[in-house]
Amino acid sequence: MNFLKNASFWGKCIALSTLMTSTTVFAQDKKPNLTDAEIASVAVTANKIDVDYGNIALKKSQNAEVRKFAQTMINDHNNIIKQAADLAAKLHVTPKDNAVTQSLLNGQKDVNTKFSKLKGSAFDKAYIENEVAYHESVINAVKTILIPEAKNQELKDLLIKVSPLLEHHIEMAKMAKSKIVK
Repeated sequence: MNFLKNASFWGKCIALSTLMTSTTVFAQDKKPNLTDAEIASVAVTANKIDVDYGNIALKKSQNAEVRKFAQTMINDHNNIIKQAADLAAKLHVTPKDNAVTQSLLNGQKDVNTKFSKLKGSAFDKAYIENEVAYHESVINAVKTILIPEAKNQELKDLLIKVSPLLEHHIEMAKMAKSKIVK
């Protein structure tokens, strides 16, 4: 089973978080009704998106603080993806693509377009500000949608387990922002 190609659990979390970052998408009052397979897709997508953002930052930024933060995001989110993939394999869950995953991916395209136009400190500022907003959205989605809707206890436990790391990422992003955004 190729967990990442099937947009597994963490993809859906990332997808949901990207979706939540978009004001037009998240202005909706109705929350999605997701199955465990769809939650898996959201979670994997959300983490994969943040890995992708980190890779862009490593290519574009010369700022040591931004590069350090980006590498941490790459390492931590790849680790979460691995944990999710291992759990999906154990549970024989095939992540299922859904509207939330697709919205996250569409949000990523918009952010990538924005990033592609920026250089230097303008890119650094945009990247770090996006990371703060993205992590806030992901944490909100994990706490208010993914954990409550997860039926499988091991899936729910994994979401609960990674929540403190995501909270730490916000603090790291805010600290980096205070150093680079004047």
